[in-house]
Amino acid sequence: MTATTVTNPSTSAVQTRLISLDVLRGITIAFMILVNNNGDERHAYWPLKHAQWNGWTPTDLVFPTFLFVAGLSLVFSFESRLAKGASKVSLFLHALRRSIILFALGLVVNGFPFFHWQTLRIYGVLQRFAVCLLIVSALHLWKRGAKSKIVVLIAALIGYWIIMRWIPVPGYGLPTRDIPLLDKDANWVAYIDRHIFPGRLYEGTRDPEGLLSNLPALGTALLGMLAALWLRTKRSNYAKFLGLLGGAIAGLLLGKIWGHWFPINKKLWTSSYVLFAAGWSLLGLSICYWLIEIKQWKRGWTFPWLVFGSNAIAAYVFSELLSPLVGDVLFGHRSLGSIIYAHVFAHVPDRALGSLLYSLCYVAVCFIPVLILYRKKIFIKI
Repeated sequence: MTATTVTNPSTSAVQTRLISLDVLRGITIAFMILVNNNGDERHAYWPLKHAQWNGWTPTDLVFPTFLFVAGLSLVFSFESRLAKGASKVSLFLHALRRSIILFALGLVVNGFPFFHWQTLRIYGVLQRFAVCLLIVSALHLWKRGAKSKIVVLIAALIGYWIIMRWIPVPGYGLPTRDIPLLDKDANWVAYIDRHIFPGRLYEGTRDPEGLLSNLPALGTALLGMLAALWLRTKRSNYAKFLGLLGGAIAGLLLGKIWGHWFPINKKLWTSSYVLFAAGWSLLGLSICYWLIEIKQWKRGWTFPWLVFGSNAIAAYVFSELLSPLVGDVLFGHRSLGSIIYAHVFAHVPDRALGSLLYSLCYVAVCFIPVLILYRKKIFIKI
C-alpha cells in the first residue's frame, strides 16, 4: 500500500483523468457506507436494506457497481502504465501484490477488533475484489482487446447458470425437480462453502461472497473493463454517452428477462443479477459522463464525491473498522452506537428517518479522514 502525493493538480496527467468515473466511484462508496451502517436495521427505509433473497433493492446494486468501476479503472490504469513503458510482468506482479493486500485487509476487517481466529470469516467484500481483479488483470494483460473479455464473460455467466440449474447438489438433488431453484441452503454455492470453511460463513450455512459465486462476479468486473475499452475509443463524447446508455438499457432488459429463469439474487450473484446490476452501473456512469464530460458541470456538486472517490478503499476500510468499535465494544452493558442512537436519533418520531439520520452522520464522520487526505493531495493506492 502506498500513498501518492500530487504536488501539482494542474498537470496533464490529472487533466486527462476521467472525472465522471471518480464521481461515480465516490457516490458508490458513500452509499455503501450509508447502507452498511443503518441506525436501526428493523425500521430502515426499504431501499437501504438488502433483499432477503431473490429480488433486489437499490442497496443490492452498490457492491456490483463498485466492482464494475474497479474493472473499468483497471483498464485505464494499465493502459496508462503500458504507454509509459511498464512491462506486462511488472503490472501483473503489482496486481498480485494488490490482491494479497486487499485479501489481508479483508481479513482484518472481518476480525477487528477481537479477532476470534477459530471462527474468523474468510470471505468478504475486499476478498472478492482481490480474487476478481487478479483474474481480470491477468486476462487483460494477456489479451487487451474486447473479444477475449466477451468470450470469458459469456462462459462465466452461462457456466454458472448451468452449474446452479442443471447439476444435482449432493444430498439434495436436481434443482426444480427435487429442490427449489436457488434454495437458500441446497445450492452449489452454499454446499461448497460449508465444506471449505465450516463455522466461518457470514450467515452460518452460507455466505454472500462465497467461492463459486466469484465466477459470475468476474463478469461484473469484465463488463466494467468493456465499458473502459468503449470509452478509450476515438469516438466523440456524445457517441460514447449513447453507447453507455445503450449498454445500460441492454443490461437492464437482459437481466430482467433472464431473471424469469434464473432469478436476480445478490447473495448468489446470479448471472441475471450481473447483467441487471451492470445496467444500473452503466446508467449511473452515463449520467455522470453526460453531466461532467459533455455538459462540463464540474463545480460544486462533484466535490464530496471526488473526495470519497479519490480514496475509496481507504474510506471503506475506515468505515468497516469504525463500525465494530461503535457497535461491538461495550461501555457497561451497551455499545457506543446504541448509546448515541438512544439519546439522539431514537427521539425522531419517524423511526425510519431517525435511522437514516444516524447513517448520514456516520457517512459524515467517515468523510473527515478522506477529506484530510484530499486536502493534503494524498491518494492511497494499493
